[in-house]
Amino acid sequence: MGKRYFCDYCDRSFQDNLHNRKKHLNGVQHLRAKRVWYDLFRDAAAILQEEQTKKPCRKFLQTGQCDFGSNCRFSHMTEQDLEKLSAQVQGEQRSKELRQEGADVPPGTIEDWLEKRAKRLSAAQSNRKWNVAVHTSGCFCRNRRGAHY
Repeated sequence: MGKRYFCDYCDRSFQDNLHNRKKHLNGVQHLRAKRVWYDLFRDAAAILQEEQTKKPCRKFLQTGQCDFGSNCRFSHMTEQDLEKLSAQVQGEQRSKELRQEGADVPPGTIEDWLEKRAKRLSAAQSNRKWNVAVHTSGCFCRNRRGAHY
């Protein structure tokens, strides 16, 4: 049967040859899935700036769902979400300024970092196609069901 290529972003495999791989990597589905994956790790300030420039999505505000999901060109954030994100950005800026001034900022524990990351990922996943599971062993597994593989 030959070698097979598995795309982690799209969670699918296909026969590995130059034509198939090039066709897949330039495909719309792959490019969207790749963008969604990297959006999970964007800076809060960049997310806030982008969301503030968008108009609110009427369908999402009325029904709580949008057919376009993460590909929607309108914002799915409420005023409260924007305020929380703004407060997070301000807190990050303050701690960055303190570090630059040389003030002693107590380092957080790994448990604090994992808890904050899990909250951020769960909030980001509400509009995303992919689930990211964070296990106690520290691995990051990703598939449609959020199951460990």
